Amino acid sequence: MMEMTAKSKKVLHAQVEALSRKVEHFNKTELESLILMFNSLMAEQVSRGRPANGLKRGKFRGLLQGTFEMTNAVMMDGVFRSFDKDGHGVIILEEWIRGLAVFLRGTIEEKIMHTFRVYDLNNDKFISKDEIFHMLKHSFIKWPSEEDPDEGIKDVVEITMKKMDLDHDGLLSFDDFQKSVLDENLFLQAFGPCLPDNTSRLAFYVN
Repeated sequence: MMEMTAKSKKVLHAQVEALSRKVEHFNKTELESLILMFNSLMAEQVSRGRPANGLKRGKFRGLLQGTFEMTNAVMMDGVFRSFDKDGHGVIILEEWIRGLAVFLRGTIEEKIMHTFRVYDLNNDKFISKDEIFHMLKHSFIKWPSEEDPDEGIKDVVEITMKKMDLDHDGLLSFDDFQKSVLDENLFLQAFGPCLPDNTSRLAFYVN
C-alpha cells in the first residue's frame, strides 16, 4: 500500500470525525479501516477503467460473495439496494459505513429495517406473495422429485402469510413484518439470507 500524503491523512481524519458523529457501532479506528477499504475498492474500479462516484453493484456483490459467502443473486441485489439509500445505483462512502454498521452490528430494529428493504423487491413499501414466491424459489435447494416444486413453495408462501399478515390485507407491511419478527426472531430472514452468519461476521477484520 502506498504511503499516504499529508493531504490524504488530513482528508481521512476529517472523514472519520464527520462519520463518527453520524454513525453508531464503530469506533474511530474501525471507521478509518473501513474508509481505507472503501477507497481501495474504488481504486480497483478506476484501475479497470470503471470510474464512478461510488461502489458499483458488481464490485459490491464481489465483496458479499468473497467476504460473506453470499451466493443468492436476489439477496445480494437486495442488500445492495438496502445500502444504496438514495437509489442512485452506487454506494457512496457514507452509505457504505451506515450499511456495514447495520449489516455487522445492527440492533434487532435496524436489522428488521434492513431485511424489509431487501425483501421489498419493487420498493413499494410492501412485500407481496409474488415477491415471497420469487425469493423462496431462489433460496430453496432443488431436489429431484416428481412433484412440482413450485406448488410446495406456494404452500409455504400461504402458510407464512397467514402467520405474518397481521391485518389480513394480502400484503406484508413494515408493521406486519416488524411485529412478526419481534414476536419470533426466526422470521427475520424468512425469505432468504441477507445478513452475515456469525462466522463470516466475526471474521471480518473490523471485529
